[in-house]
Amino acid sequence: MAEIVIYTTNYCPYCVKAKQLLLSKSVEFEEIDLTNDDAGRLKLVEMSGGRKTVPQVFINEKHIGGFDDLHELDLKGELDSLLA
Repeated sequence: MAEIVIYTTNYCPYCVKAKQLLLSKSVEFEEIDLTNDDAGRLKLVEMSGGRKTVPQVFINEKHIGGFDDLHELDLKGELDSLLA
């Protein structure tokens, strides 16, 4: 099974959507809440190639992107194979 990490904040509606999509796939994921973590946000910017928004999703340590990227992979039928 894939290792999934999602970086979020507690006020982000797209974070909720990304988590709902992952839950609909019946996969487990680690959520890292960066709501009040400025150092964590800076680290995420480095890890994500400069992206400053949340959510940011990583599957097997590969940066997938935000909710729109995750949703697009699902629409293309490519997400399930990444999650397997």
